[in-house]
Amino acid sequence: MTTDPELGEIIVEFVRNGAYLKCSAIHTATGVEVSAMGPALEPRAVERVAIAKLKRALSQR
Repeated sequence: MTTDPELGEIIVEFVRNGAYLKCSAIHTATGVEVSAMGPALEPRAVERVAIAKLKRALSQR
């Protein structure tokens, strides 16, 4: 679980599939979920993309 100053609590999950990594980010207050795929060697970059997608998804609600 991660806390973002703008969003509050976020559940972050990583699933590796070979050379790729899937990061799912779930906003605990609303249940909105997004995911991002990227190279397994860059987990923090994939996490940043997933959180940015989550921010965008929440702003469009």
